[in-house]
Amino acid sequence: MLFSHLGADPRIHPDAVVAPTAVISGDVTIGAGCQVLHGAVLTAEGSPVVLGENTIVMENALVRASSTHAVHIGPHTLIGPMASIAGADIGAEVFLATGTRVFNGAEIGDRSEVRINAVVHVRTVLPAGTVVPISWVAVGDPLLILAPDRHEEIWAAQKELDFPGYVFGLDRETPDLMVQLTERYGRSLSRHVSDRRLD
Repeated sequence: MLFSHLGADPRIHPDAVVAPTAVISGDVTIGAGCQVLHGAVLTAEGSPVVLGENTIVMENALVRASSTHAVHIGPHTLIGPMASIAGADIGAEVFLATGTRVFNGAEIGDRSEVRINAVVHVRTVLPAGTVVPISWVAVGDPLLILAPDRHEEIWAAQKELDFPGYVFGLDRETPDLMVQLTERYGRSLSRHVSDRRLD
């Protein structure tokens, strides 16, 4: 399903294959030889999403740009089932396994691997060739890669990266943080009300 969003239409190379149940919304460019499988969602929420040639986006993966963070994915990259990418730069020949999460402002270098259910946190930089083990958390720049049972160390690094401030422009100490966050984010998402289906 193709949608025009915020006045921008998807651009899909004629050699790419997009499953009929995938959703492609707004300023999305899909390069030659790409495969976008059933249930995948590629949505440009104010910044572009660009898939390099021969990239594969598997079932139920989510690739989302925000108004402040575009998504660029290099060629020959595989995005596994149920993976999620929000506003990040992904290099060439990268493997993002099933269930991985990559957050806003992250940069993943060429030929890196983020394995099953691993997380690359907001504003984290993975140099080329980095491997994040199954269910581990990559956080920061300089990079720390930590086992999920090391919550205190993950939180110490994560707190400095300021997820609510960086992604939503809100101070973590705001007494009604979730009220402000959901109202602000809801207004942004409501821009879909005038989307137009193209196919």
